Amino acid sequence: MPQLDPSPWFLILIVSWLTLVIFMPIKTAKYQQLNDPTPKLHKGLAKSWHWPWP
Repeated sequence: MPQLDPSPWFLILIVSWLTLVIFMPIKTAKYQQLNDPTPKLHKGLAKSWHWPWP
């Protein structure tokens, strides 16, 4: 039964996984994070609000 012989597909499996493990972090690291996690304070936003109702 040829499907039980691991020599043809095992090498393809190993090479494809090594390709994914090596090259995908390089490609995904090129993208920059669009949302900056550190908030920036602006001068106009530091005032507290006064609400007219009690």
